[in-house]
Amino acid sequence: MIATEKITVAHGNGGTQMQELLRRVVWPRLGNAILAEETDAAVLPAPAGATLVFTTDSFVVQPLFFPGGDIGHLAVCGTINDVAMMGAQPAALALALILEAGLPMATLERIVDSIAATARAANVPVVTGDTKVVEAGKADGIYITTSGVGWRTGTAPTGWRSVQAGDAILVSGTLGHHGIAVMAARAHLPFMSTLQSDAAPLHELVREIVAVDDGVRWLRDPTRGGLAAALNELAGQVGGAIELDDAAIPVAEDVRGAAEVLGLDPLYLANEGRCVVVCAAAAADAVLARMRRHALGRTAARIGTVSAVGGRGSVVIATSFGGRRIVDMPSGEQLPRIC
Repeated sequence: MIATEKITVAHGNGGTQMQELLRRVVWPRLGNAILAEETDAAVLPAPAGATLVFTTDSFVVQPLFFPGGDIGHLAVCGTINDVAMMGAQPAALALALILEAGLPMATLERIVDSIAATARAANVPVVTGDTKVVEAGKADGIYITTSGVGWRTGTAPTGWRSVQAGDAILVSGTLGHHGIAVMAARAHLPFMSTLQSDAAPLHELVREIVAVDDGVRWLRDPTRGGLAAALNELAGQVGGAIELDDAAIPVAEDVRGAAEVLGLDPLYLANEGRCVVVCAAAAADAVLARMRRHALGRTAARIGTVSAVGGRGSVVIATSFGGRRIVDMPSGEQLPRIC
């Protein structure tokens, strides 16, 4: 523990206190050869013939800690996954911390420990970053911005422009765990204490998926707005009609039950360790088999079809009662502050 038990404005002044914070709390936990250079930017070697993929994201989740994760774990997973959805393998992360004066030092240490452990397990180092402090009352303890870079080589998804009528839609696993876990933690709902966030880095699973040659068109991690938002965005981009089978969409019973109690639709719940795949129908079985061989894809399922392209974008679901309903783009705040 450093001299003070809480973050102060002085920790963001660029002087002695900030150096003490970095040297005793941040750098030892995230330590690697590139970060040890203590420069304002990292220099990364580029593989021959690779294409650079770059992303950035911010995380403002409340509460900071929730079943199955925390804001630090979430920041690393979310940024790795954004790179992975482009068919790239993540190479490095940048980390920016906005700290509120009064944040307990023990809380910061716990979050940075989580960032370090998640990055280390994914083999994606934090190589550069920044720290700022705002006055008490100007933030919710801590905000995190992470940027990620990765390299794309060989086979990769070609994106929404290549989506065709007849393509299959798959998901890598059961939906809604993250959104429900954060809601349960925020509302202190003891009967949901066993629910866990699904937050996990997906780059190794994606490597298996894109290895199916000439089959994978599009990938997306259905975070805010869930599956409904991801597929409505795709439908709008391609002018496509997407048809889903309600009975095929995997939702765990504990998530389904909690969603019913809270009046929430699992299709709109956030996920942080799942991906949606659009692939050629002929490749669907091979992609599904590869996903199910991976620990993060064991409950993967084929859930629908792109039935038409070039018209008005729509997402429709066939219900278990024999009816059909439109799945709209989410509006308003069904579950605020989940990432």
